[in-house]
Amino acid sequence: MTEYEAVIGLEIHTQLKTKSKIFCGCSTEFGNNPNSNICPVCTGQPGALPVLNKEVVNLAIRCGLVLDCTINKKSVFARKNYFYPDLPKAYQISQFDLPVTQNGFVNVVLPDGTEKRIGITRAHLEEDAGKLVHQGAEGIEGATSSHVDLNRSSVPLLEIVSEPDIRSAEEARAYLEKIKSILQFADISEANMEEGQLRCDANVSIRPIGQKEFGVKAEIKNMNSFRAVEKAIKIEIDRQKQVLSSGKKVIQETRSYDEASGKTVSMRSKEESHDYRYFPEPDLLPLIIDDAWIAQIKKDLPELAEQRIARYQEAYGISAYDARVLTLDKAVSDFFDTTAKLYSGDKKTIVNWLTTDILGYLKNENLEIGQTKLTPQNLVEMLGLIDNKTISGKIAKDLIGKMIATGESAKKLVESTGMQQITDENEIQKIVQEVIDANPKQLEQYRSGKTALKGYFVGETMKRTKGKASPQVVNQLLDKLLG
Repeated sequence: MTEYEAVIGLEIHTQLKTKSKIFCGCSTEFGNNPNSNICPVCTGQPGALPVLNKEVVNLAIRCGLVLDCTINKKSVFARKNYFYPDLPKAYQISQFDLPVTQNGFVNVVLPDGTEKRIGITRAHLEEDAGKLVHQGAEGIEGATSSHVDLNRSSVPLLEIVSEPDIRSAEEARAYLEKIKSILQFADISEANMEEGQLRCDANVSIRPIGQKEFGVKAEIKNMNSFRAVEKAIKIEIDRQKQVLSSGKKVIQETRSYDEASGKTVSMRSKEESHDYRYFPEPDLLPLIIDDAWIAQIKKDLPELAEQRIARYQEAYGISAYDARVLTLDKAVSDFFDTTAKLYSGDKKTIVNWLTTDILGYLKNENLEIGQTKLTPQNLVEMLGLIDNKTISGKIAKDLIGKMIATGESAKKLVESTGMQQITDENEIQKIVQEVIDANPKQLEQYRSGKTALKGYFVGETMKRTKGKASPQVVNQLLDKLLG
C-alpha cells in the first residue's frame, strides 16, 4: 500500500467589525428582518455606484500587521464574474492580482506541543453575497420555495488564504483557532462562527510521501465550526486515499461537508481563476496606502493574544499551555481578566475552574461563554465559599453547571439547595465511626497493611453525607480512628 501525506490550504472568510457595509451605508447588524439592511448599491440596481468604507481598509491593514504581512502601497479592486441567485449584480467586487496584504505567516502550537509556522499567501478584501432561504422542507431537496435575503450582500469580508503548509486535520484546526484568536484580540472581527462571521473553505489533496509535486485538490466549501473543519478534512483525506487505491484518479472539484452522513459530497467541478473573468472594477479607484496611514494603525493596535499570554505568565505565574487555552477565545480571556481583578486569592484557581469545568461544560453544551448567564462576580463568590469552607470543591463542581445555566449567585443556590459543607467535627466523627463499624472486613484489611483502603472509607463517608462533609476533616478523622 502506498503511504500518502495530505497537503492542505485554508481560505478563511471573516466579516470585518464595521457598523456599515463595504460599499454603502447599510447596517451590518445580524438578525434583522430579511431584506431590511439593503439599498440600491448592495442590491445591484442600475446606475448605483460603490463608495469604499475607510474603516474596512483600516481593519485590513491591521490584519496585515498582526499576520506579519506586507502591506501593499497600491491595491486594486476587481470584478469576479459569476451567476448565483443571491448575487444580484452577477459579479462580486473582490481583489485579485493586487490584494491589500500578502506574504505573511502565523506560528501555531500543535496538539503535541510543537510549534509550526504556516505561511499566509494573501489577505484580500471583498464583499459578501446574499443568502438563499429554502422553505417547505429541511435543506434544498424537497423545498417548496426559495427566497433571497440580501442583508449580507456587500457585508465586508477579508479572505485570508494560507500557503499549502498544513499536513493534517489537527493542524488545520489549530491554525483556524489561532487565526480566530488573532482576529478577535486585534479587534478586527468578532469572528462569531454561529453568525457566519468566520467561515472556512479547505483545499485538500494527497500525494505519495516523498513526492514534491502536489496532488489534485478538492475544495470543501463553507464550514463554520472547528469540529466541522477537522472532521471534513479527515473524511476527504480518507476518500482520496480510497480513490487512488482503487486505481482511479481524484478530480478537481468543489465539495460540501454533510455532517449528517459524515461524507463530503460533490457540488460542481472546480472553477479556475480565468473562469471568473476578473478585470479591474471600473467604478473604484486604486487603493493607495502610505506609510503614515500604516504607522497610525500600528500605533493604535490593542493588546494582542501573544502579549496577553506573556502577561499572564509574568503576572500570575500561569503556564504557557494554560495561557494559550485562555486566549483561544477573547471572551474567555476577558472573563478571566475581570475575575482576576475581583478575586484576591491565587489566580491559578480561576484558571483551573475556567479551563476544566467551565470550558468543559461549554464544549458539551456547544456554547460560547458569552451565551451563558455566568458572570465573573458569581464565579468569585463561589470561590469565596470554597475558601471559607462553606462548600467543598466537589459541591462547587455540582454548583457550577447550575450557575452557568441559570445565572443565579452561588450563595442563593447553596441556600436554596442546602448544599452547605458540613464542617462540624463532632457530627462528621459520628458518621465516620458508623462507616468504620459497618465495614469490619475492610477495617481489618486496612490495619493489616492495605492502607489504600482509606479511600474506600472516605468514599463511604462522602456518600452518607451526600458529598457535604469537609474532605479535609474526614481525612483527619480517619487517620485518627483507623489507627
